[in-house]
Amino acid sequence: MTAETHSPTAVPTEPTVTTKHRRLLIAVFAISSSMGYIAMIQVIPVILIPMAADLGTSRTAIAAASTISTLTGALAAFPVGRVLDRYGGRAVMTSGAVIGAIAVALWAQADSLPMIYVSFVLVGFSITMCTYEAAFAVLVFATGPGHRDRAIITVAMIAGLATYLVYPILGWMNDEFGWRTTLLILAIVFGVTAVPGHLWIIPSGAMHRRQVAHRHGVPFGTALRQGRFWLLLIAFVGQAGSVSAFLLLAVAFLVDVGHSTTAATAMLVGIGVMQILSRLVLTTFARRIRLVPATSVAFSIQALGLLLLPLAGLSVPLCVLCVAAVGVGQGIGVIARPSILADSFGVAHFASVLAAITVPMAIARAGMPLLAAWLGDWRFLMICGALALVGALALLPLVRVPPVGAAGH
Repeated sequence: MTAETHSPTAVPTEPTVTTKHRRLLIAVFAISSSMGYIAMIQVIPVILIPMAADLGTSRTAIAAASTISTLTGALAAFPVGRVLDRYGGRAVMTSGAVIGAIAVALWAQADSLPMIYVSFVLVGFSITMCTYEAAFAVLVFATGPGHRDRAIITVAMIAGLATYLVYPILGWMNDEFGWRTTLLILAIVFGVTAVPGHLWIIPSGAMHRRQVAHRHGVPFGTALRQGRFWLLLIAFVGQAGSVSAFLLLAVAFLVDVGHSTTAATAMLVGIGVMQILSRLVLTTFARRIRLVPATSVAFSIQALGLLLLPLAGLSVPLCVLCVAAVGVGQGIGVIARPSILADSFGVAHFASVLAAITVPMAIARAGMPLLAAWLGDWRFLMICGALALVGALALLPLVRVPPVGAAGH
């Protein structure tokens, strides 16, 4: 599935995947990431009420499981990144899919909160090992700079679309089969699609080592000492915390303002729509758009929407525009991070550098909603908007700075 060529002087050139292999990688990662997020994250709000009723506990106690998985993923991110750098993604991502399928099946059998929490510790490991972060790392390792951005965008666009379109199906499954059977079905589908797919198509450890041997990259410790790294960390951590807090409290804020629950939840569809549209634009014009300024603009749009939302009042069109602005920042942010990091620091230690930013992002995603809930009313929107604006401003010094790792990917 791979091609390796040699120059006339017998000096080996960089091993690269074939066009067919690259397309298969994209297809497998799009399917496995979609199923992973659906089975381990997207299903939670659909089954939250029947789960709480069945287990005789509060919805808050059930929802705390997602915080547990987020923090577990944060703890796992750096060691997983180091393993990805050294050995590649086949063993890590295959194992992660196995752990995820087992976690969801265990979740389906849970009869107490401790069992739910144990399941979500495993979910946290699985999400880190076999969804976006790991998939993007493999794509960066396996594809050249000319194909990397489009590959990442395509995976994120397909997975993003699938995870938003699946809600009606999940609702039907929950009504038809109940929450436990729904989870069992998702566990089986996830395992059957992701495990063999990862085992079959991800380059072997030996191939990974040959690829990385021909790539350059800033050593991990050196990257941490560069101002560019810290500006990127501030940008992506701020944006991630902003989105996480907003998504938790958006419906409650809109209802408190005076919108109906139906209208408030419908407005959030705008986030998904703009995520897809923003990624579609980048896919179409990938070779013409520079990611750093595009990301700064996207984070600015997100900030503007959040800061203006308290002024929109009961105007549905204005509220929809403000809410949709969050989708622009989220849509661009997810796909820009791996590409900008690869451009900035090269490939050789990419997964470790990515993990170093993923960990504080996960902490922000877990902590910011708590701060926002404590603030309540319109003040949490000011905090969310300010964080996104800080993220946009942090990227500005990098707009004209040439990529550090551009010379050798």
